[in-house]
Amino acid sequence: MARNGLDRIALILVIVGAVVWLSVGLFQFDFVAALFGGATSTISRIIYSVVGIAGIYSISLLFRNTEAIRE
Repeated sequence: MARNGLDRIALILVIVGAVVWLSVGLFQFDFVAALFGGATSTISRIIYSVVGIAGIYSISLLFRNTEAIRE
């Protein structure tokens, strides 16, 4: 399936979010909070929001036509 640039960015952000949640689950360490001054800082909240929006956008990838067009 051909992916456009927005699809790729969304998937990368979802993967990054998954790695952050994995570190929280296994090690109780939040990379975003550690890098940007805590979970409640404005920049951290923006990053969390962008990753969440990417996750919601990625739901659309489940419902797209997956048949390849052959020439």
